[in-house]
Amino acid sequence: MDYTLTVGGSDRRVPGGTNLLLIHPSTGETDRIDTDFLRTDTDRFLVVSTRTTAREVRQKLDYYDVDEERAVILDTLSVERGYSRRPSESVHYVAAPDDADAIVEQVERFLVEHDGKLRVSFDSITELAYYAGDEAARDAVERMVELVADAGAIGLFHLSEEVHDPEEIDDYRSLFDGTIELDEDGTIDVGI
Repeated sequence: MDYTLTVGGSDRRVPGGTNLLLIHPSTGETDRIDTDFLRTDTDRFLVVSTRTTAREVRQKLDYYDVDEERAVILDTLSVERGYSRRPSESVHYVAAPDDADAIVEQVERFLVEHDGKLRVSFDSITELAYYAGDEAARDAVERMVELVADAGAIGLFHLSEEVHDPEEIDDYRSLFDGTIELDEDGTIDVGI
């Protein structure tokens, strides 16, 4: 099964099982790339956020007019920050943003429980590494990439280039089928 990928105002087709690494500056505006990825040619999508809460993810989806009915959100921050939580069929929580195993389990659960064209957005690898450490983050990303590929879904994983050294970035690149690179000036380069 192929998917339409909309990036930077143009569409292309990618096969199911494709995982993309979104490399961006820490001040880069990634919301448009993320929401275009989620909006197009999909039945259900999972947003894993190690950077924002479920409430903030919902606000982003609403602002960019993405159909929330298709969304499942994994909030890794609200418990840690002591915010109120309202688990539902579409919003799940893990106990702490450093619980990489629980995050991977939730991604697997989403992919097993849903059918059709599925997308996973992981925002962000950088924040997961901050909370869980570099080794645990790298291992979790590798496992999630494999889960997405095995399910025939597609994934978009965010990485802030200014936080990681070039060797780390190259190591992450090796896990993915392609990259989307966002420059400070908003220029987007797609390498698939």
